[in-house]
Amino acid sequence: MTRATRSDYPWILIGLLWIVAFFNAADRSIIIAVMPSIKAEFGLSNTELALLNSVFFWIYAVAAFLSGRMGDSMKRSRIIIYGLIFWSMATGLTALSTGFAMLLGFRALVALGEATYYPTATALISDWHEARFRSRALSLHQTGVFAGAELGALFAGLLADRYSWHTPFAVFAAVGILHAIILLRFLKDAPATVERAAGSGDPLKLVLRNPSALMLCVVFFLANGASTGVTVWAPTYVHDALKLDLAGSALVGSATINIAGFLTVPLGGLLADWMARRSPVGRFHTLAIGLTLAATLLLPLTSMTSAAGVGVVLVATSFGKGLFDGCIYAAMHDVVPARGRATAVGAMTMIGFFGAGVTPIFVAWAADHFGMAAGMTSLAALYVLAVVIILAMLGSIRRAVDANAGAHA
Repeated sequence: MTRATRSDYPWILIGLLWIVAFFNAADRSIIIAVMPSIKAEFGLSNTELALLNSVFFWIYAVAAFLSGRMGDSMKRSRIIIYGLIFWSMATGLTALSTGFAMLLGFRALVALGEATYYPTATALISDWHEARFRSRALSLHQTGVFAGAELGALFAGLLADRYSWHTPFAVFAAVGILHAIILLRFLKDAPATVERAAGSGDPLKLVLRNPSALMLCVVFFLANGASTGVTVWAPTYVHDALKLDLAGSALVGSATINIAGFLTVPLGGLLADWMARRSPVGRFHTLAIGLTLAATLLLPLTSMTSAAGVGVVLVATSFGKGLFDGCIYAAMHDVVPARGRATAVGAMTMIGFFGAGVTPIFVAWAADHFGMAAGMTSLAALYVLAVVIILAMLGSIRRAVDANAGAHA
């Protein structure tokens, strides 16, 4: 690789991985868009529908932790490529499901494959990008998640309305495998760096002995749980309460969330990098600001009776969550050395996705007793609790950031 090519490659890498992040989110979002059709065909209850998502998140959680350990000990590029192939094949096989048990099994396989991606991809991005650009690079990559969830749900709804709920699973799988073939040629691991090579020791111990890293795991549990509870049920709420078709409910209940995230995550990255230049804990201030907005702007949901009103609330709360998403991975990398970053993100993902598996079931229970809107709105309390924890830990966070920066000075 020439010097010129190497100087350009960090941003080429963002483009290559952006597409993978797109399919990582799109493939898991198909089922959210077609839940009403699956419910009708197989006669499923709300709790069974929630279980399809919760099982995904729980398996993803455990597998992400394991893949994070792999990402700190193996070639990161190979983990990403083979993971993409695996989950794309599992996505395609989902179209063959003939009942709840098969859906659950294939959903578990998709989770197993998709979990290989984020811990390793975020570590690979940080390998290639200097610390001063890290939030921006990671936040640009993160927009692929929102684009994938948004367009994935929308296209899935359109394909399901036109053909059947089976069709989007097959289509998305084929395109994912095609991109994996492209990655075999172009995806590269970073050259060995002083930062990654410095020090020694078990990456897991670096995380377990780091209070700031553990705090971020708890915060991600709360924030991811709150946002997932809303994201999973919003399209079905719109479909049932406002009587829209699958494409319309995906547009109002899913695309609104993801458009807001897509536009806001880069802003969160820029804001976090700007604040980090002014304070060692600047990225953590950005996390708190984002979650405060997400909580406050979710509260009006119960008073909305039109598609436009629901859409405005979902956009508004997702604006705050997008600021958080734009810097959460860079914040973890601020307090954990490079040699433990994939493990740290894997651990954070594991804890966060356990939260994501619990809240859809809680919302299903709350919907039966208090209504779907009330169940989703109550999740604002999780955002508030996360903010309280961040603010209470700022002193410890500052010491961790300073120690991590000093180790690589």
